[in-house]
Amino acid sequence: MVEELLYSVRMRAAQYGSDGEKHISGGELLSTSGHLEKAAQELLKKGLNHSRGRPDFMQVQLDLVDETVSYKEPLHTATYEVLSIEEGHTTAKKLLQKMGISERAVDQAYEMITENSVMRGAVLVDDRTGERLDPRGNRGVRVSRMDWPAENYGRWAAYYELPENPRMKEALTLATKVCHHPAVTAELCWSDDPDYVTGYVAGSRLGYQRITKLKEAGSEHGCRVFFVDGRADITSCIHYLEKDPIIIQWRGTE
Repeated sequence: MVEELLYSVRMRAAQYGSDGEKHISGGELLSTSGHLEKAAQELLKKGLNHSRGRPDFMQVQLDLVDETVSYKEPLHTATYEVLSIEEGHTTAKKLLQKMGISERAVDQAYEMITENSVMRGAVLVDDRTGERLDPRGNRGVRVSRMDWPAENYGRWAAYYELPENPRMKEALTLATKVCHHPAVTAELCWSDDPDYVTGYVAGSRLGYQRITKLKEAGSEHGCRVFFVDGRADITSCIHYLEKDPIIIQWRGTE
């Protein structure tokens, strides 16, 4: 039996205007060669039907994955229902400190979020000092080469009596990959989609903690911060985030 080749399929959609490039949508799937057309169509559909607008540029890119694939269990999931954005951020900050992030690092990260509204990827922040550690400027670090097969995700969602929400699938897949790296202490994220106000804090210690309100409806200002151990090899961590292929696989309650 010949094993099918595995590809990373990525999509980027944007608008170009007088103010420069506006990011519309992005997406990532891992696909065998026999399912490439389906994967590309799924990402095209996502990019063409996004609440941030209709793109005038789209790129779908295929890369052969030569590296060995690792399989990871999804992070434990919980939800905090909050009544206001202020309560949401208070909850996020408390969770980050429970995960071992210093108060100084949390405060510094929030300053970066306020000052960098056009950040396209994640920023890496020292979990003790709050210093930014990645050298990427507004580009940030883009996590890639990850997926969660739909059938396995569906079984996971059914077991926990959760809706098969594609946003949660995408976010939990990314958070699981990120937080399995030993240098990553926690992640803070909320979407740049104007119609989606839920965000999360994630880490190996407490899992994936959804917070139902972290921004105003209609806002296109998103955030993604990875808190990392500043004593670790940051170059190796970034390589893992961008290049190492990870598939999420829930093994049930066996």
